[in-house]
Amino acid sequence: MTVRELLEYGTRKAQEFNKEESAIRLLLMHFLQKESYELTMMMNEEVDKDKEEAFKKGVELYVEKGIPVQHIMGYVYFYGYKFLVGKDVLIPRFETEELVANVLMAYDDYFDDQEVEVVDIGTGSGAIAISLALEEPNMRVTATDISEKALDVARQNAVNLGAYVNFYLGDLLEPLITLGKKYDILVSNPPYIPEDEYVEDLVKNNEPHLALYGGKDGMLYYERILKDAHLVLKKRSIIAFEHGWNQREKLEKLINRYFPNSQYETIKDINGKDRITIIYNE
Repeated sequence: MTVRELLEYGTRKAQEFNKEESAIRLLLMHFLQKESYELTMMMNEEVDKDKEEAFKKGVELYVEKGIPVQHIMGYVYFYGYKFLVGKDVLIPRFETEELVANVLMAYDDYFDDQEVEVVDIGTGSGAIAISLALEEPNMRVTATDISEKALDVARQNAVNLGAYVNFYLGDLLEPLITLGKKYDILVSNPPYIPEDEYVEDLVKNNEPHLALYGGKDGMLYYERILKDAHLVLKKRSIIAFEHGWNQREKLEKLINRYFPNSQYETIKDINGKDRITIIYNE
């Protein structure tokens, strides 16, 4: 079959099972080891039989078995870097790239090229921590996670990408409190889906629930972090969260409870939804 025929085959399958057609192109790029523009230029070329079969198997896993494309490929690109992913970590989303970008901008404004200590709480694949470490040499980055398996993935990603990050196993801030160290920037994309909220099967059946659900109203981990954050932060510091688009007001109440004298701002994502909140402590 030609590249065009394979793409059409996969697209038909995706339509039949009501799956994302864009995922089919990603799979074809992966199995042919080509960029998107290269596929466009080679539409009429015949595909090696082994690669054809591998692609069709990948399509079957995605459209019929409900396996995420990122798990089939074994990686995802985040902030321009290639991260290994699997069933033990949350697949990094595009919205979280905006969290990284806004933390970097807040750092520029608030710390002006100073060396700073940064900690990422609930690091998962390490996408946030590693991207920050690679993007800003003045950031000395630490990351925590309660899952040893997740930290194994994060450590491997750090090795693969040449990033220096200290990883600690533990529940939220606990390992940091034990260390007794203070940080300039705390960043986190904690689990924030309410327990009774609908989650599509592709996500619910393939990604760790520990990284998805944030208690009854989705705010459990924000409150736990904010309650103890003063124990691990320097007086002049930043806290940066990603959160659900409809959770701004609930988060504001927590900020006013635990950091009543701090300024904060909520930033909309590329889709115009409230997604990131940054707290500035003096």
